[in-house]
Amino acid sequence: MSAGEKILGRLQELESQMAFQDQLHGQLNDIVARQDREISELKKQLIALSRRLKEVGESLPGDVAGPADETPPHY
Repeated sequence: MSAGEKILGRLQELESQMAFQDQLHGQLNDIVARQDREISELKKQLIALSRRLKEVGESLPGDVAGPADETPPHY
């Protein structure tokens, strides 16, 4: 095998690896973008649940103590 053939073989191998890495990079980018959308949606849901929990807590009668206000039984 001549030096030119060796270089051509190495060049083809590098091009093949680069094509694979480009494809993988695109797939990973798609995954990160999807996860970003999912995180944004989960943050919105968490905010909505927090507001709902606060509303429920405020709708309780004033003399009813919540779990955070209760004295543990060993006191």
